[in-house]
Formats: sequence, C-alpha cells, structure tokens
Amino acid sequence: MKREQAEALLRLGIRQTGETLVYGREDGEPKLPGSLTGEFACLTRRMKDLPPVRFHDLRHSHATQLLADGVHPKIAQERLGHSSITTTMDLYSHVTDTMQADAAARLDAAFRPAITSRVAK
Repeated sequence: MKREQAEALLRLGIRQTGETLVYGREDGEPKLPGSLTGEFACLTRRMKDLPPVRFHDLRHSHATQLLADGVHPKIAQERLGHSSITTTMDLYSHVTDTMQADAAARLDAAFRPAITSRVAK
C-alpha cells in the first residue's frame, strides 16, 4: 500500500516522506474529517451483516478494549487525548465492573493455596 501511494504521489509530482499521510487526498493533503466519516458510512452500509456503526464508535471500541484487556487507564487516557484520567474513567467506567470481578478472582486464586494449606494442618 505504501509503495502504491508513493507511486501515485510521484505521478502528481509529490515525493513521499516520513510525514506523508497514510490516508489522505490524492494530492497528499489531509482529508477533511467529514469526508472520512462519509466514506466510512458508505463502506459500512455495504456490509449487510454489520449493525449500524458510526466512525466515532471505533474510538469507543478502542478505549473499551484497551481497558478490558488490562491496559492501564493512564495509557488509555493518553491514547484518547483526554486531559484527565478522570474523563477517561468517567466515560469508560462500565469496563471496570468486569475488571473488579477479575481482580477479585485473581486475588482469590493467589490466596487459595495459602488458605488450603492452613486448613489441611
């Protein structure tokens, strides 16, 4: 993909650099946010088995998956560009419910051998 992009840009007289956008207009300039949203909507409408999804929903999915996979909330906050970790946790605290249950299960597993050996004595 990168090579095809470089070749297309060269045909326009533009040399690809490390600053060249992966997804931009044909002349290498940034696409307007609305055009990306519109293209995403057209693409998802063609996928018959996909429920309606907005481009912005990908951001929420990304954040939720990070937290569900145990990525530290501070890392999620930085990736999302939130000014405060409080904002991140206020928006995605629903993920922490399952994280709480997982933390309790891990703690239980860590203490179970010690409890079992004391009871056996």
